[in-house]
Amino acid sequence: MNPKVDWFFDEDTVWQEAFRKLRTIVLDCGLSEELKWGQPCYTRQNRNIVLIHGFKAYCALLFFKGALLTDEQGILIRQSANVQAARQIRFTSVAEIIAQEHTLKAYIHEAIEVEKAGLKVKLKKTSDFIIPEEFQEKLDETPALKKAFEHLTPGRQRAYIFHFSQAKQAKTRMSRVEKCLPKILAGKGLDD
Repeated sequence: MNPKVDWFFDEDTVWQEAFRKLRTIVLDCGLSEELKWGQPCYTRQNRNIVLIHGFKAYCALLFFKGALLTDEQGILIRQSANVQAARQIRFTSVAEIIAQEHTLKAYIHEAIEVEKAGLKVKLKKTSDFIIPEEFQEKLDETPALKKAFEHLTPGRQRAYIFHFSQAKQAKTRMSRVEKCLPKILAGKGLDD
């Protein structure tokens, strides 16, 4: 146990007992405990393996390379269509965690083996994502915009593509594109 992470488990939350049980299970698998992104993160030789985090409706173990796990029990969840590598196992009670302790340890040990083997999730390139028509037209019409967009990091490019694509109506997509043009031209990401 890392004393720098203790505060997370001492916080009075609806998931406090569940978090503590997950901590015990993960540490029993021989991983190092660190604090990353404000969450308990468990590593092996400085490589992220699994993270504990909570939401309103559930708490979860997040496997950084979960897409590479065999998931024989069918319990890994992809948080959204845009998540490529990570997978979660979600819990709504401590009883669920206790009932699955053996399975959880098996998944953690498999995740450790994936990391030991140096396996990597083959991630889609930004060019593999479909750019919404409204944004593509703006890119075609405005060379400075196209150049600015191409100079953004791949993650920032994807964030804009996802943001524009999530709108169901063309009018809404166009409005989003128009609002974001100054940020793109300034070389900033969606959340910068």
